Amino acid sequence: MGISRSFILTLGTGMFCGFFSFYLLNSTVTVHPRYIEGISPPQSIDNHAHSHDEMENAAGPLGDVAMHSSHEVHHAGEAVEADILKDKVRVLCWIMTNPSNHEKKARHIKATWARRCNKLIFISSEEDKELGAVALKVGEGRDHLWEKTKAAFIYIYNNHYNDADWFLKADDDTYVIVENLRYMLSSYDASHPIWFGCRFKKYVRQGYMSGGAGYVLSREALKKFVEEAIPNPKKCRQDHAGAEDVEIGKCMQNVGVHAGDSRDSLGRGRFFPFVPEHHLVPGHIGPKNWYWDWIYYPSKVGLECCSDTAVSFHYVPPNKMYELEYFLYHLRPYGINHLDPFPPPLPPDTKSIPQEVIEKYKKVTASTKPLSPTPLEDIQHLGQEKQGGTEQQQSDKIYTNLEKKEKSELV
Repeated sequence: MGISRSFILTLGTGMFCGFFSFYLLNSTVTVHPRYIEGISPPQSIDNHAHSHDEMENAAGPLGDVAMHSSHEVHHAGEAVEADILKDKVRVLCWIMTNPSNHEKKARHIKATWARRCNKLIFISSEEDKELGAVALKVGEGRDHLWEKTKAAFIYIYNNHYNDADWFLKADDDTYVIVENLRYMLSSYDASHPIWFGCRFKKYVRQGYMSGGAGYVLSREALKKFVEEAIPNPKKCRQDHAGAEDVEIGKCMQNVGVHAGDSRDSLGRGRFFPFVPEHHLVPGHIGPKNWYWDWIYYPSKVGLECCSDTAVSFHYVPPNKMYELEYFLYHLRPYGINHLDPFPPPLPPDTKSIPQEVIEKYKKVTASTKPLSPTPLEDIQHLGQEKQGGTEQQQSDKIYTNLEKKEKSELV
């Protein structure tokens, strides 16, 4: 039986229409609602590293990058308050690096954000006087990061304990806004055994801080870590292996160093394990990404993710260090002035705040009118709402209610 001409024509027309429709559907750009919620879209936009292996070959420019002068008209006198805080909240920054990264990465950190630390030390296995790298007798590679971390903190404790109030550890692909770190820390006393960072909830009851996002120890936390934790096999792992950030988290918990809440008063994060784009733009961090299972506090995608006083970002290539340097410290919209309240509003998790800090903050906020919302929804209108009693009584009442609320709501 032969196939009719009309059948062939109909079949051909149908196939053409089908392929054409398929082409239109796949070439049309649509935004699926799940992308807005942070679900992973096609891999083509995933163009930044999520691991150290992917960062291995990243390298910055061979020559020096010219910087703006601090004496230019747009910069003169702009850092007065930052300089005052620099003297009051002293931060030692130590950078985890290795000989192969001295030139590729570490020197670009020294040229950018690390200039703002009170003291800067690079920890490596080879000395580099030009960079400021200290040689420790430790193995290199991912399997020796815990050994290197212990050795670094021991070295810093023995040689620079009195040079700073706070001790920041960062990788050579971490970018830190040091002024915002000092701002966050200014409410706390370095005599409290406390540490801050991007808090994860796995493996350690009180959580631990992401190594890549950077973490900062108070002077008392450093002392307890080196004197009480490291020498004691019941408190700290003794061999070289293990995940550096998890192991130090266990040590901190075992010697009573408290894991602090580094978020701002609106619950927005300050320390981040990825580059800004991945936290700001929906689609990079998918629903099955490890981040959602690890992050201690609820986190969002979009501008709600990140505090206006963010502190750190991780997996930042050397070239992007200069890009961030320009956007943060040089480019500015005309006429926009920052009115940051001081002391900074406290974070939502009051269980992570030493009681002395809360009492001090209550006294300050009760006697002054804040420039912007004070911490937590319950006290955002302190001094503005028409309530009975003095401002001090209002503050005490609000904090009493707050403490009751925290018991039922906090993670």
